[in-house]
Amino acid sequence: MIILITYDVNTTTASGRKRLAKIAKECVNYGQRVQNSVFECDLDATMLVKVRKILLDIINEKEDSLRIYNLGNKYAGKIEHYGIKETYDPEGNLIL
Repeated sequence: MIILITYDVNTTTASGRKRLAKIAKECVNYGQRVQNSVFECDLDATMLVKVRKILLDIINEKEDSLRIYNLGNKYAGKIEHYGIKETYDPEGNLIL
C-alpha cells in the first residue's frame, strides 16, 4: 500500500536540525522523496508499524509534526502531479 509520510521539524536548535537529518535519512530507507519533507512509501502493514515507531522515536512531539497518510493499494486515482520532478511508479523496477 502507498503511504505518504510528511514531517515538519523545528530546526531553530541544533537538536532540531539533528532530528530533521535523522527523519530524512530514515524516510529515504523506505520510500521516494517527492518534496523536501514528503515521502511516498510502498509499505505493507508490518513495515508501516515499524517505520511509524522509528519516526515517532525520533521526533519531539512538543516541537515537531509527523503526518502519515494511508493511500492504500488503489492509490493511482488519488495522486495528481503537476510541474517538475517526474512522478515514479512505486511498484515498478528500481534501477540503481
